[in-house]
Amino acid sequence: MRIHYKRRRTAHKFDQIKYRYNERIRVPEVRVIDEEGNALGIMPTKDALALARERELDLVEVSPKAQPPVCKLLDYGAFKYQKEKELKQQKVHAKKVEVKGIRLSVKIGSGDLEIRKKQALKFLESGQKLKIEIILRGREKAHGNIAIEKIKDFIDSIAEHYEIFIEQPPKRQGGNVSAIIGRKS
Repeated sequence: MRIHYKRRRTAHKFDQIKYRYNERIRVPEVRVIDEEGNALGIMPTKDALALARERELDLVEVSPKAQPPVCKLLDYGAFKYQKEKELKQQKVHAKKVEVKGIRLSVKIGSGDLEIRKKQALKFLESGQKLKIEIILRGREKAHGNIAIEKIKDFIDSIAEHYEIFIEQPPKRQGGNVSAIIGRKS
């Protein structure tokens, strides 16, 4: 016996933003704006819908939370296309910030600490955030406060070079102690 699986349609971003239009508008009266942007005033939804049909346009609810809701006379297909285009444009211009990791240890040597510091400065210079962590092993777990101090000292040494902000202060989570910092622009 064959099992048939339904294909999942990937939801477009626009589908998440729902605009009610024409008969889907369920409020008794709306504030109407025509295609040129002129306010026509508050009128019953049926009258606004008749006006939209007369002008061969759609009645689209652009501001549903206003009292009464604001509806515009426009072509819904063109409006939907424009909104999808704007969402794509926002996605293109969104700045992607990565969180880079630097792992220290409680017994780290000064040479290794300098290397980690150079890496951290390089990451911060390129605009990325930095997660500094120490994994506690064995007896180190009993002395988490030493690891927190080590991370604070490391952050202070970086702060000599850049003005930084602490997104997440050093805190202990089980056998890990971590902090997240970033560079102020």
